Amino acid sequence: MTSRRILIVEDNEDLSFGLRRTLESEGYDVEVAGDGPGGIAAARDRRPNLVILDLMLPGLDGFKVLRALRDQGMQMPVLILSAKGEETDKVFGFRVGADDYVTKPFGLSELIARVAALLRRGLPVDPSAQTAHAFGDVAVNPAARVVTKAGQPVALTPKEFDLLLAFLQRPGAVLSRNELLREVWGHAADVLTRTVDIHVGELRRKLEDHPSAPRHFATVRKAGYRFDR
Repeated sequence: MTSRRILIVEDNEDLSFGLRRTLESEGYDVEVAGDGPGGIAAARDRRPNLVILDLMLPGLDGFKVLRALRDQGMQMPVLILSAKGEETDKVFGFRVGADDYVTKPFGLSELIARVAALLRRGLPVDPSAQTAHAFGDVAVNPAARVVTKAGQPVALTPKEFDLLLAFLQRPGAVLSRNELLREVWGHAADVLTRTVDIHVGELRRKLEDHPSAPRHFATVRKAGYRFDR
């Protein structure tokens, strides 16, 4: 089997060297770019299976790099690795297309688990998950990964779409944050339960008629979330 390719975009040479050695020891083919423009060029030329992206980069910051990747049609998973841990940074990162967000300092074992989980996103999916869905004025085509509301396309990030599918496959069931982290992100970590909240908030903003009074994506106090058609 061909080794999965990972691109690290990080200007701290000591950190990128350590990450490269660790990931190569796990069997990955790793390339490093030290600035924003170099990261975009490497992603375009090498088409990695995963990008690990710092935010504070010379030349072009990580948010702009991520937006450029998505604008150019590159849909590989992107894991932001940054010392910027404010919720506003995470919300913006997810909004422009990040799949996961890890704050520095971090544990290598946790990072390796996150990488493995994101790379599993490209594996074949259960055919039953390809059934078309509709609720309210929203239509979802899982096979094409297309969502429309009132006939107009809605742009969801990859993880927003995966979370939507998790809800659609179990309507009426109460899903805890850790269940959703395991199912959608491939891991569970109590320190990142806000990741689920942020993504549910984005689904409400994009798909609900009244996001502040959601009809379809309900909060179940002290339990999690429930999807109602």
